[in-house]
Parts: sequence; structure tokens; C-alpha cells
Amino acid sequence: MVEPPPAAPKIMEPSDDPTEDSATTIENPETKQAEVGKSDSEPSLYNYIKDELFTSEIYKVEIQNLPKFVGFNDLKKFLSRHGLSPHKIKLFGRQTFAFVTFMNEEERDKAMKMVHGMLWKGQVLSVRLAKPKADPIQRKRKQQQEEGDGEEGGQSSRGGPAAKRQDVEEDSEPFSVQIANVVTPLWKVPYEEQLQRKQQEVEGVLQRLAKEIGNTNKAMAPWLFAQKGKYNNMCCPLEDIQPSPSLTEYRNKCEFLISMGADGEDKTVGFRLGKYKGGSCAVVGPAETTHVSAEAKRVVAAFQKFIRTTEYSTYSPETYDGHWKQLTVRTSRTKQAMAMIYFNPQKLAEEELDALKNSLKKFFTEGEGADSGVTSLYFVREGQRTAPKPEDSPCELVDGESSIQEELLGLKFRISPQSFFQVNTAGAEVLYSKVGEWAQLDQDSTVLDVCCGTGTIGLSLAKRVKKVIGIEMCKEAVEDAKHNAKLNGLTNVEFHCGKAEDLFPKILNALVSPNVTAIVDPPRAGLHSKVVLAIRRAEHLKRLVYVSCNAKAAMANFIDLCRAPSNRVRGAPFRPVRCMAVDLFPQTVHMEMVLLLERLDYSSQNAADKQEEAVAKAQ
Repeated sequence: MVEPPPAAPKIMEPSDDPTEDSATTIENPETKQAEVGKSDSEPSLYNYIKDELFTSEIYKVEIQNLPKFVGFNDLKKFLSRHGLSPHKIKLFGRQTFAFVTFMNEEERDKAMKMVHGMLWKGQVLSVRLAKPKADPIQRKRKQQQEEGDGEEGGQSSRGGPAAKRQDVEEDSEPFSVQIANVVTPLWKVPYEEQLQRKQQEVEGVLQRLAKEIGNTNKAMAPWLFAQKGKYNNMCCPLEDIQPSPSLTEYRNKCEFLISMGADGEDKTVGFRLGKYKGGSCAVVGPAETTHVSAEAKRVVAAFQKFIRTTEYSTYSPETYDGHWKQLTVRTSRTKQAMAMIYFNPQKLAEEELDALKNSLKKFFTEGEGADSGVTSLYFVREGQRTAPKPEDSPCELVDGESSIQEELLGLKFRISPQSFFQVNTAGAEVLYSKVGEWAQLDQDSTVLDVCCGTGTIGLSLAKRVKKVIGIEMCKEAVEDAKHNAKLNGLTNVEFHCGKAEDLFPKILNALVSPNVTAIVDPPRAGLHSKVVLAIRRAEHLKRLVYVSCNAKAAMANFIDLCRAPSNRVRGAPFRPVRCMAVDLFPQTVHMEMVLLLERLDYSSQNAADKQEEAVAKAQ
């Protein structure tokens, strides 16, 4: 799974950017001064803190004297073991301190009381209150002011003439080129070279995994030695990367911010030229981007015309004033288009909001937007919240159908606003075909489809197996999956709504089928550790197909699946059998990786090892 459901800018955090996952960040220790040690004479750097807004930055502590080389997961598990639930954790490289924020004062104070003075890996921890993170926009503005003062004295604090020349060169690029460099950074690289780079990246992942298996499972050493010798230090064979059938206009879902245009035009709908963390809010329209579909571009152009005729301003992530925030567009090969308009009502009366929604409806049905192709028009009220649940924002259907329909591998799929669906439909067909091939299924097989979204993988395999069981956290997606099963006449499927770490162990333990295969397609961060431990314990689960959109982030999962049994990790380990990359994101550095793992049978392993030793001696 490559991305979360489309949500507009989230909780009011100074570092938020809709294109990033800010919940698990590791930052450079040089940025520490941006977080602590600020004087109270700089209140403008913290003016995002208001009583009516929520930000976890006001419940922030610094944990000092951490053990050296402690990792993010180590600290998260340590806090969890003591009943603490942090909202964000920021480690500073290999330093011995971290910033941790909580959802409320009670949780923060509990952490300070419990952790301060605690002994962990020979280190006595200390905890102190930390000031909120400075707002990036205002911090940059302050730096520019200081740089201007420095230049008046004859010396720029940026680094002299070379830095100035670089700025001039960058600024001289057309905005179409600048935005292409941001959203499709490999657009200048020949496609064969793009594929080669991604293949090499996966090769590095498998080489690292080989080292980790060697460190965590000594019993696999003979097998691993043979594998590394045959496959260039990798733990399993890496097959050729599968290219995307479409290299341009392949995205069926895009999120566009509404802000001041880089060209100075107000109320511009497009992609952010920089990151808010870097102090930039300017956007550039998608008209000349290569990965956005023509259908989505038409919706953007029409919507931009509409908002420029209204009296409402764009929402400012710096001051939290204004209204227009984001436009999400979903399109399908069936020529349907969904537009989700995120709007902050501030203190507008309901009558005024109703009038605005009526204007929107009229514009897209009778006005200039009638030719844009919008078949589902949603109005999402993104108000000022005191609780951090963006998914609870009211999503109101203004006009048209409540969903769009897509066709994939001969099946039909309903897609609702918040449901996950791979953003490259043609590429997803390649990916899911390989998953089905590698799963080695038959009519006696039971498939567990974990993080199933709208049911695409499980439903595409349903006719080949005895039963499919899907697990998904998004309620809307589960409803779509059930609808999609009926739509395609599939009766041997069932879908469960909830967190995978809660549902998967129960479902797995209740299965009595001797032929169980799990297919997991988790978000960027990978599977919850509870899911991995449940997989290890269920020894009747012999085969696992792991689909990852971020193999480096999923490395901890791979290691735990393969490590030697212990008190924490029970059950025979898995070992990697084959791997392949599938390019779902041409012109970018991203891709999907498919890894097939099979449960280790110690008797067959010993026999195979003896056979390999005999062959080696004969040679």
C-alpha cells in the first residue's frame, strides 16, 4: 500500500505537509536548536499555538541520556511497555536524546513522572519539558531578515557568492521545470535507466537482509552462504523489474493544495513547490506535469476558475486564517471523476456554507465546470478541531454519484472517497498478477488479504481458491470491498474491519485449513509487530507474499520473519525465496517490491544442506 486515504492538511502542527508522514521522523541533530533553547522574546515563531487548535507540540518533552544507537522502534517499544502512547517521536541521529509529544497534558505528565530516573540499558534517563517547534515559515522569514542584515554589513550568512549564484540559477528555471523536479524527479532520466536504478536499490535491500539474517539466525548460515554465493550477496534471487505499462498520465488519484501561486497568482490549485518544513507554501499548477491525467487536469482548471470568482481566501497554514485548502481528484478508466473539495468554514454561518455548496453544484452541472467530467462532487468541512482525527471531517456529497467505478483484471471495483486503491491501475494489474502467480494457489487454498483496501488483491484471486478473508482498518474501504464482492458475483470472500494487529491473530488462530497463504500490502511503515508475531506463531501458515512500497521501512518486518525463534518470536522462521520490483511510479524514485517468503522446514533444510555439502565436496 503506497499511501493513506486522502486527507487534507491534518492536525495543526508546525511541520505538517500533506505529502509526508510526520508521525515517525528522525531529524539531524543540527536542528536541535530549532526546537529548544529559544528565547521567549520570539513569540511569532510559535503563533500557530492557539486555544481553539490542537497541536501535540504543547505536550512535548525531551528525553535525555538515551542509550547509544537506540532506534526509533526501540524507544517506541520501551515507552509502550510502560503504558505510554506518544504521538510523535523524533530521534536526533546517533545522539542520546529525543523529542516526544503526547496527545494531552495527562499523558505528558505521566511520561515525565515514569521515565525520569528510569534505568534503561545501563543509562539513567532524564526528562524535561521542551518548547514547541518553531513554525518553519516564520523561522525562514526571520533567517532571511537576519541574512539581509548581514548582507548590509558586506557578508551574507548564506555562504557567499557561490550560494547566491546557485539561487539565481535555480530561480531562473521555468516553474514547469521546477515543479517537475519536485513531483517527478526522474523525468529527465531515460526510463531504462530509471528501472536499472530501482533494480539496484532492491538488490541493496536483499543484500542488507542477507546480513541481518546472518546476524539474527545462525542456523541459516549454511543456506545463507550458498545463497549469497549464487545471487551476488543477496539472500534470494532477484527477478527483472516489471515496468509500468503507462509512463505518463498514470495517476488515478492526486492531491492538490490551494495557495498563492509561485507566479504570484492568488488561489492557485497545484503542487507545492517546496515543503512547508522548508518554509515554502507556493504552488504550481499541474498543467505541464507528466504523471497527472488529462481528466484530473480538466477538473483542476475548472475548480480554479470557480474559486477565483468567490470572495473566500485560501487557507494559510501559517496563520490558520482563510478557507480553501485542498482539492483531491480521483479518476478511473471508466471515465468517471471524483472531486473532493476541502474547505475550512472558520466562523461562516450555515446559510452561507449552503449557498457556497449550491454555487459549486451549479458551476459543475450548469456552468463552466460542466465539461470537466466530474461525476462525484464532495465538500469536506475541514474545521478547527480540538481532537486529532482528520478522518472524522464531515464529507458531504454535493452532487453526482457517491463513488466512482474502476475495472481491474476483468473485475469491477467501487471506490469511495476515503478508500485505498493503487494510484496506477495498469501497473496494479501487473503487480497483482505476479502476486497471484507467486502465491501458488489452488482450490483448497485459503487466502488472508491483510490491509486489503477495497479488496483488489483478494477478489482478483477468489475464483482460484477456496476462501478469501480480508482485513482493513478503513470502514469505507471494507464497505466497498463487500460491495465489490457482490458486484462480481464472488461468494467465497469475507471482509473484516479493524486494525490488523487486533484482528489478524484471532482470524489466523481460528483457521483450520492446512493450506493458508497470507498476502500483506501494508502502508509505508510496514506491518505492526503484533501481526508479524502472529504470523510466526501460526505454523500452519506456510507461505507469505509481502508487498512493500518502502522496503527499507519494512526491513524490521523482514528480519523478524526470518530471525531465530525466541521467547518473543515463537514459531519456525521464514526465509526469502524470490523477489521482484514492479514500477508503479515512473519518473519518481518510488516502486513496489514483492517478496515471497516460505516457512522453514527444518528436516527439509537439513537434507538440502547435506546435499549442497555433497555437491561442494564432489566439485
